[in-house]
Amino acid sequence: MGGTTPIYAGDAEMNAAMGDARRAHHALCIELQRSGARSTLIPILLACVAMLQPNALFAEMIPVRHTEGLIHGFLLVLTFEGKALADGQMTQDAQGDRVTNHLIFRFKDGSIYDDTTRFSQRGTFRLLSDHLSLRGPSFKRPVDTSIDASTGQVKVRYTDDKGKEKVIAQRMELPPDIVNGLLFTLMKDVNPSVPRTTVSMVVTTPKPRLVKLAILPQGKEPFTIGSFRHEAMHYVVKAEIGGVTGFLARLMGKQPADTHVWVLGGEAPAFVKAEGPFYEGGPIWRIQLASAGLF
Repeated sequence: MGGTTPIYAGDAEMNAAMGDARRAHHALCIELQRSGARSTLIPILLACVAMLQPNALFAEMIPVRHTEGLIHGFLLVLTFEGKALADGQMTQDAQGDRVTNHLIFRFKDGSIYDDTTRFSQRGTFRLLSDHLSLRGPSFKRPVDTSIDASTGQVKVRYTDDKGKEKVIAQRMELPPDIVNGLLFTLMKDVNPSVPRTTVSMVVTTPKPRLVKLAILPQGKEPFTIGSFRHEAMHYVVKAEIGGVTGFLARLMGKQPADTHVWVLGGEAPAFVKAEGPFYEGGPIWRIQLASAGLF
């Protein structure tokens, strides 16, 4: 989950729709000129076009409220109905202000989710690199994504519908608030009193693109661990696609599903649970803490 976000309509479908929109825009301009109504209708046209412009939501760096250190935790992936799908573990090591986090899930059908994230925590959290690999029948397609945040280099290896391996290598202008592989770490430091926190993420369709994530606190909810009662802050994470692509995604019902995250607050905040899709159009899966087996 660290490096995943729901993906949108396929590029071919989107490109066709965008072409239709551009042609309609051009035809409308010609018609306005012919009719002599340009002076009165142009403001309406401009307002419509403005709706299709890239989303300019402000993105922000997350301050380090709790310094990250050594972690070795165990997790489960379950269906929304509670059926166990995968076992996972997270290991994390910190050397000075540099942190390496490794999250792996091994699915019962042999599928693998493997994400290695390196980041710095000098005042604010900042991604250095992320390498995410998804393979096996639990995922829509095998994909391997590498991000070098310092250079903006993004490489995506994937298998197309015909079983042929392809590579996309692209240099992107990445903002400093990229959260690939960092989302669950950052959730412990998001200020719950702020009604909206916005960050950025690279998603692959398989072509890489930049989207905004809006983190919205929903209030505290009680939960228990044995005889201990606690409260977790519930957050909704919404992917917000700007420009024509986002407009068409909403129009065609391709808006990504929300991800829900629960975080224990206090002096030692901790991840409790998350619910959301792992890939484009995928089912809603739950990640939660695992209990130790008998030994």
